[in-house]
Amino acid sequence: MSPLPHPDFDIDEVDPRELSDDQRVRHVELVPASSIKVKPVHWLWKDRIPLGELSLLAGREALGKSTIAYTLAAWITMGTMKGRFLGDPRSVLVAATEDSWEHTIVPRLMAAGADLDRVFRVDVITEDGFDGLLTLPSDISDLHLAVVQSDAALVLLDPLMSRLSTHLDSHKDAEVRVALEPLTAFAKRARVAVLGIIHVNKSSGSDALNVIMGSRAFGAVARAVLMAVKNPEDGTCLFGLAKNNLGPKELPAYRYQIVGQKVADTDEGPVWTGRIDWLGKSDRSVDEVMIAMSEGGMEGVSAIDDAKGWLEDYLNSVGGSKASSIVKSAGAKQGHNERNLQRAAAKLKVQFGSEGFPRITIWTLPANPQRAVSQDNALETLATVATVATVSHTHTSSYASPVSSEDSHDSDLTLQSSGTTGVHE
Repeated sequence: MSPLPHPDFDIDEVDPRELSDDQRVRHVELVPASSIKVKPVHWLWKDRIPLGELSLLAGREALGKSTIAYTLAAWITMGTMKGRFLGDPRSVLVAATEDSWEHTIVPRLMAAGADLDRVFRVDVITEDGFDGLLTLPSDISDLHLAVVQSDAALVLLDPLMSRLSTHLDSHKDAEVRVALEPLTAFAKRARVAVLGIIHVNKSSGSDALNVIMGSRAFGAVARAVLMAVKNPEDGTCLFGLAKNNLGPKELPAYRYQIVGQKVADTDEGPVWTGRIDWLGKSDRSVDEVMIAMSEGGMEGVSAIDDAKGWLEDYLNSVGGSKASSIVKSAGAKQGHNERNLQRAAAKLKVQFGSEGFPRITIWTLPANPQRAVSQDNALETLATVATVATVSHTHTSSYASPVSSEDSHDSDLTLQSSGTTGVHE
C-alpha cells in the first residue's frame, strides 16, 4: 500500500540505518478494510456462548456457578447443546483448582449425564517434573495443542482468576489484559469457546458488570457474560445473560435450584452431589433482580411482599377492582410507593383494563388468584418430581433436561421423559 502523504514529513528522509534492531523487526502495517472477509458468528450455545471468544459465568458463592458450568459441559459431550455442535459430541478441557475432581467435579458431571471420556483435566508438568497449574498467558501454546488433540469445543477455567500468572495484579486493567488478550487470540485461532468462572463482589450494585470481582477488564474483554443470581422473591436462583456483544441480550432467564443426587455406590460408601433442577423461564431478567436488590436489598424485597399483601386485601375489600389512581392513593397512605405497588400487582397477576371517558385505568384481581397460584405451584412440583424420577432411573445416560423447539430461541425449559435425549436450548 502506498504511504500516506503528510505535510510535515517526508518518508524518503528516513534512513533505515538509523533504526534500532527492535524498530526494524517491529513496524506498523496498514490493512484496508476491503481486504477483510466478513464472517458470521458461530455459537457453541446458540445466542449465548460464542465460539472463538472468551465468555464469563459470574455469580456469588453457593449459587451453583460451577454446577451450571459442568452441566453445560455435559451437554457438549452429549451433542445436545443447541449450537454449532448439535448432534456432534465434542470434548471439554477443564482447568479447575477450587474443587476436588474425585469428590466434586466428576460426581457433578455424572449427575448431568456427561460422557466422562470426553472431559479432560488439564494438568501442567513443570521442567522439574512436578505437577503445576495452568498459567496464563504462559501455557497458551500448549493449551492450543491440547484443544486440537482432544477435538475440544470448550475450555473451562474454574475459576478464571486463579489461572492468571501470579506476577499479574488482577485488579489492574493493563495487567489483566496481558493475560486475557492472548487468551482471546488463542480462542479465535483454535475456534474454541473459553468459559471463565468468576466471583462477584459482596457489595450490591445494579450493573452486573460492575460487581464482577477484580479489574473491569474481565467484563470488558469477555464477549458474553452469563450470570447466576439469587431470586429474592421465592428463594430460587436465576441464570441469564448480563452481556452479549455478539448476539441478542433479550433472552429469557431461567429459574433453577440445586438438588441432591446420589450418583454412585462405592466400597467406601455412597457418593452424593448437587444437580441443577430447572424450574422454567422467569418473567424477570438478571438485570431486573440486581436493580431491585440494589435499591433496597432484602428490605426492598420485603417491601414488595408487604405491598402485595396489602394490595390483595384492598382489592378484595372493594369487590376485586378499583381505579388505578385510587389504589395508588390508598396504598401511599399505608406507606407503599407506586413502584412497589406495580411490582406487587405483577406478582398477583392483576389485570389492567380501562373504561369511561376520559379513560381511567382499572386494576382487577384474577377471578381466583389463590387457585391460580396453587396451580402454578402444583405444576412446579410435578416438574420437580418428573426430574427426580427421570434422573433416578439412570445415573449417567438419561438426564431430565431443558429442551428447545427448533423454531423458538426462547422456549420454556421443559422436561424430557425418562430414557430420551433432548436438545438443550
